[in-house]
Amino acid sequence: MNHFENVDPKQLFGDYMKITGVPFIGPVTTGEEGLIGKKLGVVNGSSWVSLWSTFFGKKILPGVKVINVGNEAVQLNFMEAHHRGEDCPPQINIDLFSSYAVDLFHLQKVDAVLISCSTMNRAFRQVSKKMKEFNVPVVQIDEAMMEEAVNSNGKILVIATHGPTVQSTQDLLEETADRLNKKVDFVGATVEEAFEKLGAGDIEGHNKIIKRAIEENLSKEKVDVVVLAQLSMSVFSFSHPDPVKDFGVPVLNSGETGFRQVGEILKAQGTSA
Repeated sequence: MNHFENVDPKQLFGDYMKITGVPFIGPVTTGEEGLIGKKLGVVNGSSWVSLWSTFFGKKILPGVKVINVGNEAVQLNFMEAHHRGEDCPPQINIDLFSSYAVDLFHLQKVDAVLISCSTMNRAFRQVSKKMKEFNVPVVQIDEAMMEEAVNSNGKILVIATHGPTVQSTQDLLEETADRLNKKVDFVGATVEEAFEKLGAGDIEGHNKIIKRAIEENLSKEKVDVVVLAQLSMSVFSFSHPDPVKDFGVPVLNSGETGFRQVGEILKAQGTSA
């Protein structure tokens, strides 16, 4: 669908460049102590979501140079696999994520790698094994969010807007609970119409659908924490910066929790060479 008629191209490109800037040689020279000079390689599940990685990366990790890689064909491939009922994500996608991570190190000597795609969290083990030979830590963007949810010791509501993500997210939640030696009680909700709103540029409409899903579930049963399954859903925080005030429970998003975890890892490394 063509939404160009409602877009001011000068405003669009101006705002976009305010976030991304143009590539430059050398480190970021201002920011937070312990982060200045660090380089984070982000492996995205598609090219369009790199805006999210750049926005939240620069917001939460001031001083870090965020270097993105993303391939729209990767997302299209796992969407098609999911539609056909095949393994999702396909092994070729996992192999590509490993290759992209290695490329980021060879090209820019990144200090850490972040996998930003929830559907592709199945690539974490293979990518980590590959990057171990370079002594580069790998972070799966949902890991910190899942740990916080599991450690709440309450009932978790997991909301997704993209069908292929659902199984990977539920698997990661259960794996996290096993790793922490905890039992997990969760219920899921998938609202794909919110993904359609996002694709149309209707952020407010996207957020209203998620809000409705949260409120409907809270009206049916006791929920202690809400997990938003995808990085793209982090725009929900723009409408609800204080979810405890609005809903009575925390609403976790990986744009905030994932990049905060990366920051802790980068600071623990010490000063860059």
